[in-house]
Amino acid sequence: MSSIRPWRDIERRKSRQIMVGAVPVGGDAPITVQTMTNTPTEDAAATIEQIRRCEDAGADIIRVSCPTAESTAALKEIVRAANVPIVADIHFHYKRALEAADAGAACLRINPGNIGSEERVREVIAAARANGCAIRIGVNAGSLEKDLLEKYGEPCPEALVESALDHIRVLEDHGFHNYKVAVKASDVFLAVAAYQQLADQVDCPLHLGVTEAGGLIGGTVKSSLGIGSLLWAGIGDTIRVSLSAEPEEEVRVGYEILKSLGIRSRGVRVVSCPSCARQGFDVIRTVEALEERLQHIKTPMSLSVLGCVVNGPGEARETDIGITGGGNGTHMVYLSGVTDHHVRDADMIDHIVKLVEAKAAELEAAEAQPTLTAAE
Repeated sequence: MSSIRPWRDIERRKSRQIMVGAVPVGGDAPITVQTMTNTPTEDAAATIEQIRRCEDAGADIIRVSCPTAESTAALKEIVRAANVPIVADIHFHYKRALEAADAGAACLRINPGNIGSEERVREVIAAARANGCAIRIGVNAGSLEKDLLEKYGEPCPEALVESALDHIRVLEDHGFHNYKVAVKASDVFLAVAAYQQLADQVDCPLHLGVTEAGGLIGGTVKSSLGIGSLLWAGIGDTIRVSLSAEPEEEVRVGYEILKSLGIRSRGVRVVSCPSCARQGFDVIRTVEALEERLQHIKTPMSLSVLGCVVNGPGEARETDIGITGGGNGTHMVYLSGVTDHHVRDADMIDHIVKLVEAKAAELEAAEAQPTLTAAE
């Protein structure tokens, strides 16, 4: 059946599906959004509190760093408290992977360039199998194996892919198939090229990311370019946006990338103008306030906030709720694309929040309503 908007279609790469705890990754499963805590893992209470914020933001999977025996000891409590699968991030000390698997981690993230000998990797595989863990092979341009750096002279797509394939071979040789792979780099071109090459050579799920991307604005731009271009090409099964920002911001940016491509929807999608001298109200401050106050909305819906009548009515026709700036501090409110009533400046933000909350409740109720069959 042909699409009515073929220019929006994304043909997703066919990958086999694995399980990270109760969350499917790959195949036809939704593309999942991940983040990573930055609290000391030994402080279980602080880590759990941060996990809660990330869960509220919509994180599907959360990674926790396990550099010490104390951190893996705390992991048992953290895993019990979390509502999403927890990935244990392992570097250098392979014994932490064994402890994390026993503590209930849903997945072990290992960087083969750091983990050590193949014998140690074998022990990690055995622990993962015994505990029902998945494994993520995390190849990183900043920590490639010395022999590959000598062979290629510098981190390049071929080096990242060869590293990934070498370690995939170890897992496969031991009959372990519950794994996913990342080939990350801080350079957008390098990361994208490596993922493109790897996607053609393997059928496992791919974990996308541009590592060490930067702060909230710069990192969002780099991640959107790298992750977005790969997803647009149908490559990728789970994503992590790496930002020097709080982890819940990574989750929000991840969802915005997916929403922009029509891949997944969560919460309010805001359509707003950059504002100009024609604006009937302060668009920038209004959008800032609305985005802050509507973070609790999980139901997918759309809201247009435009300062004047040039594009306001047209955008409002395409959104669930719309506000278009008018004269004398009075603005037009649209519901389901149709002009409905006016609102004054002083009441506008509170009024829109109430409308969005009511619409979300209406959509949730409709979704919960069982569909009647023809016989009924």
